[in-house]
Amino acid sequence: MPEAGRHIIALVGGTGPEGRGLATRFALAGHRVVIGSRDSARGEAGAAEVIAGLAERPHAAVTGTDNLAAVSEADLVVVVVPYAAHRATLEGLREALAGKIVVDAVVPVVFDRGPRPVDVPDGSATEEAAAILSGSRVVGAFHNLAAEVLLDPDAHVGADVLVTGADAEAKQAVMALAAGIAGVRGIDAGPLRFSRFVEQITILIIGINGRYKAHTGIRVAGLDAH
Repeated sequence: MPEAGRHIIALVGGTGPEGRGLATRFALAGHRVVIGSRDSARGEAGAAEVIAGLAERPHAAVTGTDNLAAVSEADLVVVVVPYAAHRATLEGLREALAGKIVVDAVVPVVFDRGPRPVDVPDGSATEEAAAILSGSRVVGAFHNLAAEVLLDPDAHVGADVLVTGADAEAKQAVMALAAGIAGVRGIDAGPLRFSRFVEQITILIIGINGRYKAHTGIRVAGLDAH
């Protein structure tokens, strides 16, 4: 079992830039991280990249394996697969994810002369995850953090993480996880049905970053006293 305030975090589909970026920041915050992939060798390679990027900085263990093995040893899971693989991946892991906090960070987007939203019958990727994983504690978070910033351990993140969900205790745990990243605040952004707005903001940010050649995030003003 992890220490109080610490988690064993599995990143499902975590070999891409966003997954490795989150792994970098979670490991720096003292959480043990397991990077998952469809192929265990890719998961191991992703973990090796994260460890190399952390250089001599103190950090918790980072390992890699296949998605099923990763979620089996974790108490908290972050899903970062492309939306095209979202449903099939979660359906394949449904039993292994039962009872766990599952953070859906997937954005339904395709790139066709710029980013474009994908219509999701359930309303959002997070709501889709909640429908598939009825035995899990599904929360939406970590959509709006720039991978390039997360991957650079010297970069100041300076952004908020908007957290949506129906399980108040799980949301608090994810907000605390977000706040453990230097320069980040976790903000309660409301119920699951608001997840679609958070996911769509990401598409807007991608477009802004492309036009300005920047790596921006979201900062909610007026909450400093809360």
